[in-house]
Amino acid sequence: MQKKKTYAIFGLGRYGTAVARELVGNGKEVIAVDSDQKTVNDAAAYLPVCKCADVTDAEVISRLGIGSIDTVIVCMASNLEASVMAVTLCKEAGVKTVIAKCANEMHQKILLRVGADQVVFPENESGIRLAKNLLSSGFIDMISLSEDVSMVEIDVKDEWIGKNLIELNLRKRYGFNIVAVKKGEKVNVNVNPEQVIDAETTLIVIANTAKLGKLK
Repeated sequence: MQKKKTYAIFGLGRYGTAVARELVGNGKEVIAVDSDQKTVNDAAAYLPVCKCADVTDAEVISRLGIGSIDTVIVCMASNLEASVMAVTLCKEAGVKTVIAKCANEMHQKILLRVGADQVVFPENESGIRLAKNLLSSGFIDMISLSEDVSMVEIDVKDEWIGKNLIELNLRKRYGFNIVAVKKGEKVNVNVNPEQVIDAETTLIVIANTAKLGKLK
């Protein structure tokens, strides 16, 4: 049986709280951490596991068992030094994926340099959207167009390679409407159904959100 993914959220401001609540609401195992006791007490009403701790301390990272967490989201953009320390300690502890919220492009460069696997700008990416992307494993990006419909960029599955869109018949199999085919940075909206899919191809599709689970 596939191991259940685990998450840790560092910083329970509006952004971190949104990520944590969305993940918990979808049944994921989440440990939420903040340095302010009142914030932790308030969050405990809707987050099952909340800890008041200093995540810039290596002993704290070890004591919380962060090294065994699959994905850590560092949501402390207003404190660059703390973000850098948290990212560094998480990577040293062996965390596979560390995502950091940042305040500007300079902070982005610094956080990537110290080991962050992904950096997000809060003005461009809501906490709920980030959580949905994490929940939709295998999707490169997902944007909710409405409550029921999403536009998703997906990697092709191994069994699709070498076939064209007519053969794959993705609309019938998955209910997808393909709106563009992407290779590298080039996006082609004039989709040729006879185009053969290769490993570098990604598809941009519009689909019923509930049906996206068929791809997992």
